[in-house]
Amino acid sequence: MLGSTGIRTSILGFGCMRLPTVAWDKAEIAEKEAIKIIRKGIDNGITYVDTAEPYHMGESEIVLGKALKDGYRDRITLATKSPVWKDDFDRPDQFENYLNLQLKRLGVDYVDIYLFHSLNQNLWKEKVLEFDLIERAEKARDEGKIRHIGFSFHDSPEVLKEIIDSNAFKVMLVQYNILNPVNEEMISYAAEKGLGVAIMGSVAGGRLAGEPPAEMRQWLSTGRKNFVDLALKFVWTHPNVSVALSGMGSEQMVDDNLGIASGSSCTLSPKETEIAQDIRQKFKELTNNICTTCEYCIPCPNEVNIPFIFTALMYYQVYSQKERARLYYKNIGNVEAYYPPGKDATGCVECGECEKKCPQKISIIEQLKKAHQILSEDEIERRDEK
Repeated sequence: MLGSTGIRTSILGFGCMRLPTVAWDKAEIAEKEAIKIIRKGIDNGITYVDTAEPYHMGESEIVLGKALKDGYRDRITLATKSPVWKDDFDRPDQFENYLNLQLKRLGVDYVDIYLFHSLNQNLWKEKVLEFDLIERAEKARDEGKIRHIGFSFHDSPEVLKEIIDSNAFKVMLVQYNILNPVNEEMISYAAEKGLGVAIMGSVAGGRLAGEPPAEMRQWLSTGRKNFVDLALKFVWTHPNVSVALSGMGSEQMVDDNLGIASGSSCTLSPKETEIAQDIRQKFKELTNNICTTCEYCIPCPNEVNIPFIFTALMYYQVYSQKERARLYYKNIGNVEAYYPPGKDATGCVECGECEKKCPQKISIIEQLKKAHQILSEDEIERRDEK
């Protein structure tokens, strides 16, 4: 059950932030493939589908709307988000403007869950409270455009408690995974207050989806090449989690996740709980970069491809794929060779725009310097000469 909403949901939810794309262009969705895998998920039991206004530069809602035609809309709980964090959300009536635009994109008359997107303390006070957005959301609910009001969140547990205690919401969407369990207590607290709890970042933004280095393979489940099964089971083991979202970008990912969710056990055994703790500790030893590639930091004013650089750094530090990581870094901007657009870390002028937008509060500027030092062939040659 999704809290006190009366909605019964599948434990696995379909997140539409990482749909299959054409080449490296994250905005241009491979539409036919995306529709196919969304419908396959629904046909096999997924009943919770989540998107947001900025996903795929506005295209996610449009493609999802097409996937929900032919009767699929009536089979799912549909969630999207009010982009209160955007610069042009600078007056109260933008709430209605965005909601109406999103309903049009989705091709629906209403959404089941409408969440204030990516709340932190500043957005909570300066947008939601200052603009009386809860009252506006309640009016939209009374008009039939929203069934339930919720919020997604990126800040400290103390701020999270303050928002929960407002008693304004029926659903919350928060991060919780093996590598970052900081919201564990607040998940229980929210459930006690009647909120349905949805989890994002279940696989830590993909960091638990890669093939681990040799020193971590002892913790793999039998027959598996990654930790996705343990990651999802970790989330489902929390008794107050209603649904775990997974951003699925291929049919293979859908099949894998459906298999895990439909398995004989969806929670961790005592031994697997110990393994999860070992995995967390090892990741901390290997890297302090907690980027989930959510892409809120882009576009960069100077075209630095921050998410791709941090992905390359993860391949280097965590998965020991050093040559692959350096090759990725070297070819940023080489679109003719099918690499992503943009610039490497040397394009950073330290303006700080990215750090203002990062939900994880990463020190992006310092991490970019570190990434360049590790991944740049020129830097490697200089170190070798010394």
